[in-house]
Amino acid sequence: MTQTTAASVNSQSLAELDPELAAAMAGELARERDTLEMIASENFVPRAVL
Repeated sequence: MTQTTAASVNSQSLAELDPELAAAMAGELARERDTLEMIASENFVPRAVL
C-alpha cells in the first residue's frame, strides 16, 4: 500500500485503499453469514444435576 494522507484515507473506500483486505473481509462476512460452524465437544453432567 502506498503512503496516503489522512484526508485521502477518509475520502476513499477500503476497496480503493486495500483491495486485498476488502476482499478478505467480504469473504469472511459471507462465510459467517452463509455457514454454520459446529464445534465438537463433550458435556459431562454430574448425576445430581440430572
